[in-house]
Amino acid sequence: MDGALKNEKVTILEILAARIVNFEPASISDNALHTVKAGIADTIGVALAGIFEDCSQIMLNIPGVADAPGPCLVFGTNRWVSALDATLVNGIASHALDFDDFSDVLGGHQSVPLVPVLIALAQKHELSGRDIINAYAVGFEVEHRFAMAVNPHHYDKGWHPTATLGIFGTVAASAHLLGLDQEKTTTALAIASSMAAGIKANFGTMTKPLHIGHSGRSGLLAVLLAKDNFTANHASMEHHQGFFALFNGDDAFNPDALAEDWNGPLALELPTIGIKQFPCCGSTHQAITAMINLMRGNNLSADDVKSLVVHTHPRRFLHTNNPFPNSTLEAKFSLQYAVARAFNDSAVRLKDFQDGAFHQPKIKQLLNTIKATPFGSDGAPQGEPWDAEIKVTLKNGEVLKSRVNSMVGRSGNNAMSIVELKEKFDDCASRALTDAQREAAFQRLMTLENLADIGALMINLQIASA
Repeated sequence: MDGALKNEKVTILEILAARIVNFEPASISDNALHTVKAGIADTIGVALAGIFEDCSQIMLNIPGVADAPGPCLVFGTNRWVSALDATLVNGIASHALDFDDFSDVLGGHQSVPLVPVLIALAQKHELSGRDIINAYAVGFEVEHRFAMAVNPHHYDKGWHPTATLGIFGTVAASAHLLGLDQEKTTTALAIASSMAAGIKANFGTMTKPLHIGHSGRSGLLAVLLAKDNFTANHASMEHHQGFFALFNGDDAFNPDALAEDWNGPLALELPTIGIKQFPCCGSTHQAITAMINLMRGNNLSADDVKSLVVHTHPRRFLHTNNPFPNSTLEAKFSLQYAVARAFNDSAVRLKDFQDGAFHQPKIKQLLNTIKATPFGSDGAPQGEPWDAEIKVTLKNGEVLKSRVNSMVGRSGNNAMSIVELKEKFDDCASRALTDAQREAAFQRLMTLENLADIGALMINLQIASA
């Protein structure tokens, strides 16, 4: 443990705040810079699609929410609101489709706690693309250091790390962007420790994307309060009734990651930072890919199938074992539906989570043949956290198998190309933007470091009427 932690007068959050305040932008490598820009572009793209989802529209219509004018755009609309309201609504929209990027280490989605708040603050304060990039890198690092301190126990216990840990990334990024000093940054982090929330029991409902909007707004509120001298306990992490003890329990955390120097490669360099290729829970992507791979060269239909067995890791299985989904959001967290759709179409697309697609006769027929069990259970093979295996037994007795190993979305050596990123952005943004707007927005996002004023980007994200 960092020697400073042995001094009771120096708290974990004070040490972490010093790292945030003293962050060196020069530590962002070219590879890390691309990761930042890809994450920001991807998040804005999925938010442009997600703004039309019911969860986003309901929040937009709540009295007192996003109905007072301000300097910040709700993406894909013509509504300009306060930074707090923009962070709330854009945060919900960015996670509404569960199509946003994710990280193995975080156990959640790294960009949605950062992008809505940073874009909002950059508009309010007329900041540059480079300012956003630097602040994103800080928030990303803090999210992952919290994850290294509390995961996998935190994740397995049932917390939603995108919200419960992402809020600290929101605070770190916002505090850095606004230039808060170490004292006020510490206070903002301490305030956030009382505002962190989000449980997996609400996966598959509108409350999951609400986690993101709520935690983003709460993180920004914590920063704004601290900026104006609000108070909080700087020892709220290590206190016997503090964050670590309550969220994880005694001896189920390791605070060293929060106190260590940021001397090595940034967390942005991790090879397991995945962009989503499919618009559903990332814990289903391995099985989807295995199913698509199996279908190559096999001209099969639901009528050919006697049984279809899917195995994923218990950590993936727990929140995706939903054999017969009855709503769009349930379908996004249904391993069985994802595999059935991949079998039927050799693809999984946005349209597959619209208009009751999960009730189509051929899909229902397939769902009745699918058995999903976790690796290591009776009769199941062994597998690592990001593996999946498919076994299809045909009515003629033939058995086909397919396995995917260590796949965290499209990451590492299997990362999305610029062309693929653009295709996904266009698919999502086409719900709101014209062809010209999409082209201009994507080009600006992928050259964000050269954008002197974020306001130039917002012109491309606004529609003429909402």
